[in-house]
Amino acid sequence: MKPISRILIALSSLSMLATFFLPLWQIQLWAPQYPEGLNMKIWHNHLSGAFDIINGLNHYIGMRLIKEEMFPELQYIGILIGIYIAIGLIASISNKVTMLKIYTLTGITYGVAALYDFYRWGYDYGHNLDPHAAIQVPGMSYQPPVVGYKNLLNFTAYSGPDQGGWIIVIASIVALSVLIYTIWSNKKSKFKSISINVSTSVVPLVSILLFNACNSSEPAPIRLGKDECTHCKMMITDPRFGAEIITKTNKLYKFDDANCLNNYIKNNEKLQSKINLIYFVDYGNESKFVLAHQAFYLQSEEIKSPMGSAVAAFSNKKQLAETASSLSQSKALTWNEASKVY
Repeated sequence: MKPISRILIALSSLSMLATFFLPLWQIQLWAPQYPEGLNMKIWHNHLSGAFDIINGLNHYIGMRLIKEEMFPELQYIGILIGIYIAIGLIASISNKVTMLKIYTLTGITYGVAALYDFYRWGYDYGHNLDPHAAIQVPGMSYQPPVVGYKNLLNFTAYSGPDQGGWIIVIASIVALSVLIYTIWSNKKSKFKSISINVSTSVVPLVSILLFNACNSSEPAPIRLGKDECTHCKMMITDPRFGAEIITKTNKLYKFDDANCLNNYIKNNEKLQSKINLIYFVDYGNESKFVLAHQAFYLQSEEIKSPMGSAVAAFSNKKQLAETASSLSQSKALTWNEASKVY
């Protein structure tokens, strides 16, 4: 390795000492009654956060109490991090590409294993519910997201790396980058051999992509009879009038009617500056979403929407015209007009 590469590997390894004093992972919950949010943080050897409140809420839907005893991994996470740091320092000091590969592959293994372990715990925690719970929704499970945002009844849940977790992610990216650069700069083999070595980066790249999967700005399918309207808290049962807001941080809100969506925006000034995209379900194609500013709107008293907006959104003018022709009285609207009707 070149001197700068060895320095980067040493610094990335030593930086992970901070993970012994910082939380590795975080789970946050938001709801209308908890706008400031509830959080749970996972450290290398303990948990912290608003457990009393979270456990109190989870009790009503039959979820088990969150206790440190549920996470036997807390007994050896610190040891694994220490091993990872030691391998990185050995790679830097020994100046051997083989040790650099071991250091990189260790990060790959840790990342994939950690994501799988968290998924396994979340699945068990969210599906094995008390059959005698006070609140029961048939077919509903409460598995938290592995990474990103997810709506659970009237709560929005977020799961992702905390400060210590991001340090490990960055250290792994540095290791991968230095390995690729070292193989390329040394030019020890022909293109075929290099391709085989570079292929070892596929797994860490997939791991990194999993961490960023929550950055999608695509609308989420509306689950009829399971998803609630963010504004009125009614269960969404008619897909034709569904709508969604996606914020700049990719937080997602679902609505059962344009009326609810517009009123929710008007009543939440803080949300207005955070909105990234607004989608409506295409009235003529329930499986399709259309951006609010690109949609065509039709208002008619004969259009029976769940919350009385009497407005339907269409992806094209042809569908709008066909629907309008079947109504005795209707009015076409632009998005600006539709958003000011209520």
